[in-house]
Parts: sequence; structure tokens; C-alpha cells
Amino acid sequence: YLAFGQSNMEGQGDIGNEDKNVDERFQLLWSADAGSCNQGASKGKWIKATPPLAHCQGAKLGPADYFGRTMVEKADSKIKVGIISVAVAGCSIKLFDKDNYKSYVSSQQGQSWMIQRINTYGGNPYGRLIEMAKKAQEDGVIKGIIFHQGETDAGDGNWPSAVKKVYDNIIKDLGLGNDIPFLAGEVLRSGVSAGANNNIAKLPQQSKNFYVVSSEGFNQALGDGQNVHFPAEEYREFGKRYAEKMIE
Repeated sequence: YLAFGQSNMEGQGDIGNEDKNVDERFQLLWSADAGSCNQGASKGKWIKATPPLAHCQGAKLGPADYFGRTMVEKADSKIKVGIISVAVAGCSIKLFDKDNYKSYVSSQQGQSWMIQRINTYGGNPYGRLIEMAKKAQEDGVIKGIIFHQGETDAGDGNWPSAVKKVYDNIIKDLGLGNDIPFLAGEVLRSGVSAGANNNIAKLPQQSKNFYVVSSEGFNQALGDGQNVHFPAEEYREFGKRYAEKMIE
């Protein structure tokens, strides 16, 4: 499964002791350059999917963690579940537009923290996602995509079609079939970017393969002063919701 997006997909929840105990059947293909925060992680290498999954620039616990754990629980004991995670806090969907990402990166040069995250993916997060996905296809089958992004683009009415363009590129670049599910999680309903849910609600109009994962009942913003992130316990539950939707 491919996982991509912005800060909520990076994961902002504190990693607890319970989160460090991971089934060997849940694997992560490390996609960032430096894996010093995750023991044994190096680019393009499968490791046990211990958080953080995205990178070492501030990623913590996110929805992909308990998505994978739940998928493993529900799958036949012979099946392994792999995740490829590429996420950059604060980014627009434009960062994943392979035709126009360079101009977007240029426009963000003043945001050194974001550039640092982009650079851990070789300056091209979409390109790194595809590179790692092709490597993963040597070992298994890509079954779906989970996505959490949109806060930065909450005011952009063209966002749903921009997401569809990225999806279409992924399908084409990886030679995937026309039945790959794409699951987009809602943003924090009580948060400053709550309006993004209006855009997210329109995604299923873009493709029969697009589904929305509800954030209903997640009303407790992470206490980081930003009012856009979920606390760890809600990321755990959110991941389970993604998995339940994927299984469905």
C-alpha cells in the first residue's frame, strides 16, 4: 500500500511503548534518505514497520501505522502487508504533481523545515514514491493507496481534480489496473482547516475508486498549538478506519 500526504500522514502523535511492538508481517519499505531515527532503516530496504514510517525530520505516529497493523490482523497468516510512506508537512497537492512540482518547491524556499523534508526524498517526493513503489513491485502487489492531505489546499476548488491527476499518474507510472482503491481521510472537523472536508467530500465524484474515511468523533486536537493534528489515540483509531474501508 502506498501512503502519502502532508503532516497528518507523516504522523504527529507521540510514539508510545505499545506502538513499538509490531508484527513481523507488517513491513515498511523505507523511502527517505536518512533512516537514523528508525533502527536498521535505509532507503529501499524492507524493515519491520516501527514508527516513524515517513522520515526522520519530525514524523511520529500516524494513520498508516494502525492501518497496516489492522490489515495484518485481518489477513491470512501467510500474507505480509507492506507500506511505502512519503509525506511532507505543510505541503500542497502541487508537490505531488510530477509536471509542476519544481515551481512549487521554488515557491517554498523560505520554509526551510519543509525544504528539509522534501530533500530527504531527493527533492522530489512523487518521484521517490514511484521509485520505491517499483522496487516494492519486485516483491509483491500494490493493492491500494491511503492519503491524508488537503489542509494546505482547503481554499482551492481545483484540489479534487488535482488529486485525481496525481492518482492517474501513479496508476500509469506503475502500470496498475483500473481498480486500485484510493482512500482519503477527512481532516480535523473542529480544526482551522476543517473547510478542507468540503473538498474531500467531492473526491468520490472523481473516480469510482475514490473513498472518504471519516474523522467523525475525533474532536481532540493535538496540543501543539496548530489545531490541525490528531493525538496518538485518534491516529490509532483513524488507521483502523482506513483498514476497515480498504477491506470493505
